[in-house]
Amino acid sequence: MTAPLILLTAGGTGGHLFPAEALANALKALGARVVLATDKRANAYAGSFPADEIIEIPSATPSGRSIPQMAKAALLLGAGTLKAVPEIRRLKPAVVVGFGGYPTVPPVVAASLLRVPTVIHEANGVMGRANRLLARWASVIATGFEATKGIPADVPGKVVRTGNPIRPSVLEASRQPYPSLPEGGKLRILVVGGSQGARVMSDVVPPAIELLAPEIRSRIVITQQARGEDLERVQSHYARLGVDFEAQPFFKDLPQRLAQAHLVVSRSGASTVAELAVIGRPSILVPLPGSLDQDQAANAKTLGDIGAAIVLPQAEFTPERLAGEIRSFLERPESLTQAAAAAHSASITDAAERLAQAVLQLVPLKNNGKIS
Repeated sequence: MTAPLILLTAGGTGGHLFPAEALANALKALGARVVLATDKRANAYAGSFPADEIIEIPSATPSGRSIPQMAKAALLLGAGTLKAVPEIRRLKPAVVVGFGGYPTVPPVVAASLLRVPTVIHEANGVMGRANRLLARWASVIATGFEATKGIPADVPGKVVRTGNPIRPSVLEASRQPYPSLPEGGKLRILVVGGSQGARVMSDVVPPAIELLAPEIRSRIVITQQARGEDLERVQSHYARLGVDFEAQPFFKDLPQRLAQAHLVVSRSGASTVAELAVIGRPSILVPLPGSLDQDQAANAKTLGDIGAAIVLPQAEFTPERLAGEIRSFLERPESLTQAAAAAHSASITDAAERLAQAVLQLVPLKNNGKIS
């Protein structure tokens, strides 16, 4: 029999595409075929995503800024749904899986109209608005965290916790033990901000390092992700201080750099939090402010509550506070080791396989092929 085809749909950001990539690998290992439906932002991933085909579906994110903008977004989502219907008829997927964000709305709505089973995966600790909209049609709602807030009451689908699927490169990096920090040794700090949050890291971290005494700065090694418009000032700041550093807009080998770090300073997107847990690294987390759902605050709390992370609202993320936390870690390096162990205790390394099984249980038996 022909192996079932699973249509994955995710927006063109790493936070949505990385878990979709992990699921795609797990499904293909089990013999399924995979097609990805995404928006135009994902063109850069087209060559590496493990799909038999990648299709582009128009979408937009409604905002409250103005009625004309919201109307335009609604029209684009409608156009995306009209395009998704014939694509789904052509592909005949056994199941459609959405990973959140408005780019998933047209394919999932189209699948529901065509009576194709659907799964939505909510990576964050608070269900996003797009997934709340789609929950009423989902056959299964899979969650990344144990207590996910905002799931509508009386949803018809089954709610299961699978965890957040992790890319193979992260699982590979997780095999490295936490690096030792001998007395007088150098503390390796990794600073990342994600697509929406790197600027505050450029504003706060270099001045925080400057506040440290020269003998402490000599023990610091900084690896920092900085946006292109901030890169030169970050580099010149560290160079002036004589700090051992590397700063780039993007690190292709980020999982490896996570594994090499003693401490990570970061936003708290769902994928970041999951990767910190799987690799087992201490962190200072600064949730992205201003979100209506406060999803990053909920994500960070899962690590903060178990002693794996220090969670700082952005208003408290100052050079003085960060410098103080770094001094404290250097004075008590055992606290880093304890936080690393706590982070690892929260990891789910087989989330992709769990999600794959939840998806494949919806495949009709006559299409099941060699899927076990």
